[in-house]
Order: sequence, then structure tokens, then C-alpha cells
Amino acid sequence: MHQPARNSSEEDTMTTNYDPALAPTFERIDTYEEWQKNEGAVIHGGLYIRDLYSLELDYWPRKGCNGAVVYLDGDEETDEHVVEVGPAGKTNPERHMFNEVIYVLSGRGATSVWYDESRKQTFEWTEGAYFSIPMNAWYQHFNGSGTEPTRMVSVTNLPGMIRKFITEDFIWNNPYVFPDRLTAEEGWASGSGQMYKGRVWETNFLPDAANMPMPDWSERGAGGTNIMLSLSDNTVSSHISEFPVGTYKKAHRHGPGAHLLITGGVGFALVWQKDDMSDLVKADWQRGSLYLPTQDAYSEYFHQHFNVGTTPARYINMSPSNSRKYTYQRGINDPSRRGEIRAMVSIKEGGIQLEYEDEDPRVHEIFEAELAKYGQECRMKNLVSTCTGVPGPENKKGALQDYD
Repeated sequence: MHQPARNSSEEDTMTTNYDPALAPTFERIDTYEEWQKNEGAVIHGGLYIRDLYSLELDYWPRKGCNGAVVYLDGDEETDEHVVEVGPAGKTNPERHMFNEVIYVLSGRGATSVWYDESRKQTFEWTEGAYFSIPMNAWYQHFNGSGTEPTRMVSVTNLPGMIRKFITEDFIWNNPYVFPDRLTAEEGWASGSGQMYKGRVWETNFLPDAANMPMPDWSERGAGGTNIMLSLSDNTVSSHISEFPVGTYKKAHRHGPGAHLLITGGVGFALVWQKDDMSDLVKADWQRGSLYLPTQDAYSEYFHQHFNVGTTPARYINMSPSNSRKYTYQRGINDPSRRGEIRAMVSIKEGGIQLEYEDEDPRVHEIFEAELAKYGQECRMKNLVSTCTGVPGPENKKGALQDYD
């Protein structure tokens, strides 16, 4: 085939001659880091946040109130946003092309959501409420108190989205409306829902995630309870778990993505990767702690939760990714590949859980030593042979099979 002739200037421009000494460095741009630099918000990092209630905040122009961005060591495609709305205050209206799950740490107020400004839906909330804004819907938070601030924490998948699509206008100024995400009928956030097998609760709004009753999930250890969440038809997969005084859950192993917000209780987590536990990290937690059960954003880690307080310990896994309703990988409907099933099955049987009889003896020693500091009694006698305490919950093991 005949090729059109090029002039000399074109040939010079399109040359691929390569001289390493003269070639400029090809710049690799992290669009999320650039956003952080230009956003004008306080940035926090580290392994975990011990106390979100006392986290330092400053004015965040986009929000129109005090706030902060949190990007922890285990974050990659996710980050955390903390905002505090002053008495009788409100946030700026905003919309964005990323998922966000929100927990009300303190205070009371209301949130309006809309695609059509003439058909806003407004719902009220108090401390302990949990919800997810429909994708790219406009929303605005209002503080219902004239004397006290209200503080909220959210987990988003902004880092992954802005690194994927690059252009900020696509994220914050995108006109697309998702007609299946926010219905026009009143009552979108009534708190009603549907319970499915596998303890799955599908809803748009949880009025009191910190205290709602939950079904048994003893397979994860310590006679605990749990509920799996499908929120707002978004691609989010949160869950809530609780376990009794004087007990701890079975360890399990997975990669980044989980964000564990402690909503009640006092205790600690152990996180490690190596078989000899030489890299063991202990993270003390309390109500308002937020931690990721990984020490980096690339690897799988074991982690384990321990209750040393006087009340049941409860946490929410605030995950803004990997929908529970819509498959995100090929073959994910196979029980052997579903995270919520593998989480309660022994590693020896194809799961990701470490059964009590397989854990390192140091784990229980650490737990009893911590209990002694708090003057509490161990209730693991029925679960761990070396326990010096009293009988408590009975052991129960899961199977790599679908729910009946």
C-alpha cells in the first residue's frame, strides 16, 4: 500500500531514536495525591485512628465546615472523610461519582438527597445512624442542634475513582443521573428493608447501627452476632459484628478494603502476616476507633479482635467497594469464593479463618494479660484449652457451602 510522503519536520518529530542521557524523565502522576494537595483539607495518615471524636479538624472549603481527609497505611482505592457541622450549621451541597458510606459519630440532624431539586428527600438521624448516599446524587447535611456540633465519618472509594478517570470534573460535575438509585417516592430512608438468607439486610438507612439486634454468627467465634448489609443499591458491602465480654473472635486473613469502626466496647486488635508472628502489631481500640486490618495496601494479613471491656464490643466494617448484591468478579456466586462464607471456614478447609485450636498459644496469653489489666475474667474456657478463666460461649464451625 502506498504511504503518503512525510516532510523532514514530521520525520524529525516522530523519531524514536533513544539517547538515555538526553531523554527527559517520563512523569507519572498520582491524581489522588494531586487532589489531596489542592483540596485545602487537613490530611491524616498512619496505621489507624485511635479516636475519631478528638481527631484534629480544620475548615474544609468543599464541605463548608470543619473536616479532614484520612488516608491510612492500608488504604489504596479508599479513603476516609471526617466532617463536623457546627450548631445550626450545614454542609455545602455536593455530588460525586464515587461511593460513600456514612456513620454519625455524634449529634443529631438531617440529610437531604436529590437528583431533581424540586423533589428532595430529607431524613433525620441521630448518633449511630448509618447510610450510603446514592451514586452521584446531590446531598446536604444539616445539624439539628443549635448548641452542639455533629460529627460524621465516611469511607469512600474516591482514590480509586479519581486515579481511574483522572479528570476531576468527571468526579464532581458529572450530570449523569442513576434512575435506579434514588426513587421519587417519599420514604426512601424510612429504615425499612428486607432480610435474606445469610443474615443479609437490604436497606437504604440504618437509624441505629450501634444498637440494632442481629442474628447469631458463632462460626466466627465467641458466640458473636452479625448482619451483612446491602445499602442504597450502591456497590458497597458493609457488615456489623458484635461479640461478648471476656471473649475474642477467631483470626482470619484477607487483603485491604475493610475499615473497622468501633461503635461500642474497649479492646484491641492483633495484626500480623508472618507465620512466626514476628511482625505482630497490637492496636488498642475504643468507641470511635477506626482501623484497617492490614499494615499496607498490597498484602494479606491475619487480624483478630479482642474484647477486654465491660460491655459487648461492636464494630462496623465500612466498606465502600465490592457490592454484596452485584457480582464484581467472575464466578463469585460460588460459595468457595464468597468472602462472607470463606470468613467463617477454616484455612484447612478452603476458608480464610484460623480456628482456635490452630492459633499460636501467645494469642491467648496476650488476651489474658490484657484482661488482668482491666480486672476482667476470661470466658474462653469452652473455646481454648489453655484458658484459665470460666466457661463461656460454645464453639461452632462453618462449612464451605451456600446457606440453606
